[in-house]
Amino acid sequence: MNIYVSHSTTYDFETELYSPLRHLSTVHTMFFPHDDKNEGTYSKPIISGSDVVLAEVSHSSSGQGIELGWADAMGVPIICFYRNDATVSKALAIICTEFITYTSTDEMVSLVSARLESMHPSA
Repeated sequence: MNIYVSHSTTYDFETELYSPLRHLSTVHTMFFPHDDKNEGTYSKPIISGSDVVLAEVSHSSSGQGIELGWADAMGVPIICFYRNDATVSKALAIICTEFITYTSTDEMVSLVSARLESMHPSA
């Protein structure tokens, strides 16, 4: 599956998000928008070619809101996930396909991986 990873840039996303999710790149094509090689890439066409958007929504972000609006308008499913101690915008319920709550990085990877597997069992 082609997966776009959406997130705020106000935290250490490289350590807390990209690094833990990188192992999924052996099974899926993952697009990390703020990876050194992708920085500055216009994301709208990447999102339109994605099978799903994974949105880490523990930290609010206007840019992420724009990306999620594009995904919703294009009919790309959005799976939101967030730390159990985060307060997320209620508006996300309008566009997100589902929500995953996690307590640790390991749990995040496990839950996200299981959900992707259920969407695409042959992966």
